[in-house]
Amino acid sequence: MSQLKMGFRWFGSKDDDISLSQIRQIPGTKQVVGALFDVPVGAVWPQAEIDALKKEVTDAGLKLEVIESVNIHDDIKIGLPSRDKYIANYIQTIKNLSKAGIKVICYNFMPVFDWLRTDLHHQLADGSNAMMYEQSKLPHDPEALMDQMKTGSRGFSLPGWEPERLAALKDLFAAYKDVNEEKLVANCKYFLDAIMPTCEKYDVRMAMHPDDPPKPLFGLPRIYKNVEDMRRIEGLHESRYNGFTICTGSLGENPVNDLPAIIREFVPKDRVPFMHVRNIKFVNKQGDFHESAHPSSEGSLDMFEIMKALHDTNYDGYIRPDHGRNIWNEDGRPGYGLYDRALGITYLTGLWEALEKM
Repeated sequence: MSQLKMGFRWFGSKDDDISLSQIRQIPGTKQVVGALFDVPVGAVWPQAEIDALKKEVTDAGLKLEVIESVNIHDDIKIGLPSRDKYIANYIQTIKNLSKAGIKVICYNFMPVFDWLRTDLHHQLADGSNAMMYEQSKLPHDPEALMDQMKTGSRGFSLPGWEPERLAALKDLFAAYKDVNEEKLVANCKYFLDAIMPTCEKYDVRMAMHPDDPPKPLFGLPRIYKNVEDMRRIEGLHESRYNGFTICTGSLGENPVNDLPAIIREFVPKDRVPFMHVRNIKFVNKQGDFHESAHPSSEGSLDMFEIMKALHDTNYDGYIRPDHGRNIWNEDGRPGYGLYDRALGITYLTGLWEALEKM
């Protein structure tokens, strides 16, 4: 029976109340998806810190082969002259990660905000809570959204919401004022063209994460929303090292996106080194949703068909459960509690075993 390279996102011993020993006890979980969260965006990741993280994970009996994320400096996305300096730093980080055995870097090309929710602790009928997005509750002022996210985080850092980067939010928005979708795509191509030779030489695959939610917000462009966007990104550089993270939750937030069909198109092309598999529940016909437990019965996505598409295309890349609920009185980082993600892994590996034996 083939084995999924199942991983679990971990925010490090300094900022995660989940321990590596707990992760190791989740059946079928051999990988930690980690990162250095104290390095400023745009700076080179120090080799010593990468090696220390690697040692901490391997000493716990786990593997570290996927990094999520090496965030991209805004100057690269905007296309400022200073971008070459930050691209050079990124290239050095790729080299340093390669020395530690890293095979995949998950990243995104979203302007300003990595992801958005309007409620980080929406109460569900069963007593659990989960993150929710309601378009009508999105503040018109991005500063108000910042305050909302900070309050909802309850002291935990939120991935992609670096306070030092977002401190001057108005200036950041002003810097993006002339960046439309076409310019953002062009700036992405410039970045990929610059880093691909290093990725190929050092065997580190790039896996772009979809926009979340997959639509323009606050007048900011988005370039990875659907299958047409994926085909355009694929065409920016022909190398298999220019790949995707297919996040079923993010892409699934638009019900038009056919997730099994997307998997069947891009996995056989060897463009999908990393999968995020999670479920969401639509609450109305306007596309508002809350995140849910992983099983198909609990959400709006058919997780069996998603896993079957992966199985039918002989997927052998990395995979992890994505955002879960806070259950059993856990009050952890929104979306990243232990118990519901562990249940998600058990469910996904159960589906995979059944598919293997069919």
